[in-house]
Formats: sequence, C-alpha cells, structure tokens
Amino acid sequence: MRGNHFAELSAFVAVAEQASFTNAARRLGLSTATLSQTVRALETRLGVRLLNRTTRSVAPTDAGERLLAQLRPLLDGFDAAIESVNAFREKPAGHLRLSMPPPVARFVLAPVLARFLQLYPEIVIETTVESGLTDIVAGRYDAGFRRGNLVARDMIATRVTDDMHYLVVASPDYLARHGRPQTPADLAAHNCIRYRLPAGGFIPWVFVVGDKTVEFDVEGSVVVINDPELVISAALEGIGIAYLYEEYVASLVADGRLVSLLDKSALPVTDGFFLFYPSRRQNPAALRALIEFLRSDLRASARTAKAKS
Repeated sequence: MRGNHFAELSAFVAVAEQASFTNAARRLGLSTATLSQTVRALETRLGVRLLNRTTRSVAPTDAGERLLAQLRPLLDGFDAAIESVNAFREKPAGHLRLSMPPPVARFVLAPVLARFLQLYPEIVIETTVESGLTDIVAGRYDAGFRRGNLVARDMIATRVTDDMHYLVVASPDYLARHGRPQTPADLAAHNCIRYRLPAGGFIPWVFVVGDKTVEFDVEGSVVVINDPELVISAALEGIGIAYLYEEYVASLVADGRLVSLLDKSALPVTDGFFLFYPSRRQNPAALRALIEFLRSDLRASARTAKAKS
C-alpha cells in the first residue's frame, strides 16, 4: 500500500470513528484543514462520497460504512504487527484508548496516572469518561471499566477496586430545615438529588430493610446526568439528599460538611469495578502493563488496609 493511500485511509477511519474532524485531527496530531483535505483527496480518488458533513455532525455514507467495515480488521492487523515489534522494546509503548465511568476516572485512574506514566513514559493514554454501557469493540477502545455485574460474559475482566458501597448524605443546613429521615421510607418526604444515566433510567436507591433488599423510588427538584460532582455540590448547598459512592463523600462527612444518613439500614455492598477487554483481540503491551500495574496497586491497598485493621 502506498504511503499516501494509507494516510488517507487512516484519516477517513479516524474521522468516521470520532464523528468529528476536530477530534480526529487532535488525535492524529494534524490541523483540521489538513485532515479535511486528506479525506477529500481520498473521496476524489475513489470517486465516491464517504462522509456526510453538516455544521454539527459528521457521519459515514453507505459507501463509507462499507469501506469502514472492510478497513477495521486490516487496521487491527496493522496495530497488532506494530505491537509485535514493541515486544522487543525495553518498555511498553503505544496509544491506549480507555472508556470508563466517572468513579473510575476519579478514584482509580487519577490517583495513579502520574506514577504509571513515570514507569512507562512511552505510553499515551486516551480516556473517555461516560456513565453509559459503551461498546468498546465498536468504539475501538483497548479496554473499558465497568461494575463487575455489568461486564459481558464474552469479555476478559480483572478486578481493579474492592467492593464499594453507597452513602446517603445531606448538609447540616438541609437537615436543620427539613428534618432527618429515620427510615428509607421517609425519603418520600424529602428532596432527593437524582442521578440519571445517559442511556436513560436513574441510579436506584437500594437499602436492606429487615432481611430484604428494597429499591426506593425517590423524587426531587434536581436531576443530574453524568456528573457526580454536581450531585455533591447540590448536596453541599443544602438543596437535598444525595446517594453516592462512599469514596465521593467520606472526607466531606469526616469534616462535618455532610452528614451520613440511614446508616442502620445497612446499605448493600456493590460489586467493585473491573477492567475488561475482548478476549478475541491480542493484548497490546501497554494494556498488559496497565493491567499488572492496577493489580499490584489493588494488592498494595489491601495490604495497607489489613495492616491498619
């Protein structure tokens, strides 16, 4: 394959997958104008339009979809060939694309990212932070992060956090004005800050009542989509009661800015988060390095917790 042909095809795939010339140009390290000219040259050479462009969106035409379907396995093979050469390098290298929900970004990746990149300076990590159940194969991600019970059975998964559980919290000001709920059923009389998933549906508020796990439908004047930080801010401002992972609010409860509620309702422990990836694909050295790094970090955290107990 001639070099300019490969560059044109790679440019087309990047734009089609990013659905944006601007994002694709940033990923490829090109100017938007250069990328647009490259794709236009490919369309001229093939004599067919590959992308429909509007001022707001970019999407493949039928011809573009067909070409994209043919190119993806070829580019996967190309990436695998490059990766096989990386095996001879002293340290893993390459571009690692990851999809993760906000809790993983904040509590798993952010605290260790600098340390990981110091160990592996030739790895580039690109992250997409979203709460939906992303198809990592269709999105051409190397791996994703998800709660253990949500990982598909055809994926390989490795645990990266301990089990996690929720806290119900409110500000002292809110409780002074509206009173403190004594049972989960009392939440019906309170303003609850709800968290909606991008794909639809709310994060359920689940408690153990007696010997049964019960999900409560709550109502409130604030609905947040894909931004736990806004939920926390709303709770701190005294707007209402929030239901969040303990990791988000433990320090705020410790310093008195938020109050933990309904502790005796024994909020159930959830599955922890897992890193997952397709079993049918060859694992890049960069991904293998990240997996082992996160495993080691989890083991170290477990040892520290055990020593403190």
